[in-house]
Amino acid sequence: MKKNINSIISVIVSAGVIAAAVPGTAAFAGEEVRTIQVAHTNYYIPYDFETEDGESDGYEVAVLRAVDELLPQYEFVFNPTTDDDLLIGVESGKYDVGTKGVWWTQARSETYVFPKNYIGASIIGIVFRAEDAEKYKSLEDFAAAEGKLVPIAPQNAQYNIIENFNANHPDTPIELLASDQFVASDAYQWVREGRYDAYFDIRTSFESNVVNEDGEYHDIADELAYVPYEGIPTWPLFNINNQELADAYDEAIAQLKENGTLEELSQQYFGYSLFDYVPEGYQQGDQL
Repeated sequence: MKKNINSIISVIVSAGVIAAAVPGTAAFAGEEVRTIQVAHTNYYIPYDFETEDGESDGYEVAVLRAVDELLPQYEFVFNPTTDDDLLIGVESGKYDVGTKGVWWTQARSETYVFPKNYIGASIIGIVFRAEDAEKYKSLEDFAAAEGKLVPIAPQNAQYNIIENFNANHPDTPIELLASDQFVASDAYQWVREGRYDAYFDIRTSFESNVVNEDGEYHDIADELAYVPYEGIPTWPLFNINNQELADAYDEAIAQLKENGTLEELSQQYFGYSLFDYVPEGYQQGDQL
């Protein structure tokens, strides 16, 4: 239907009628629809993935489809691909925008355009032994109990989150050990065996690896538990020359948040609200 808007307006103009903007859109007579190449990772369930039929799916894909519906001046084409191709492709201009559950960093903001509004969130929390479920109701409880955390690679953003937690909880800091390796299989087993008391993990990773019946570590699911800590906002990346497109995305995403679409899609793909875990009043660049 979107592709027909300009042709309809052209007919009106040719009939001698002055065409006006389509209500709620930026489409005017004579404006061509621009094709936008959207890249997304092909495996990151439920954020972005490729179905068995070769179709693009996932929460972030669904949000961008909804954004597309609000922007008749654009036609989004979705391209499932690898992490490397997405990042290099958006930077080079092969793709106009890419989405892969990306966290904001200062370094990335110098390479890509980040919009003002995030698209979703990545929930981070601790995996611990199920027998400690009454002991650890939160990350604060874990810190107060002086629990031993699996080492984290310093280059990992999770390391910075614990550093910030310690800065905000000087009386009950978590001992933060650096590691050159960050292997989930080792971490789950280390916690299970009592070598460490908890592992700082992304919720979807725990769910896919442990909770899911097809997960690689589902056989120890009864021995492990999870408590969320915080939601880290995720963002689409725009090519550095696509500020206008990013601005249009911002207008659309604000509308989707206001009308409840983002919440509905979050419930559909995750079964819970991503936005309940993002710190209130969060602004791009805030410490998490």
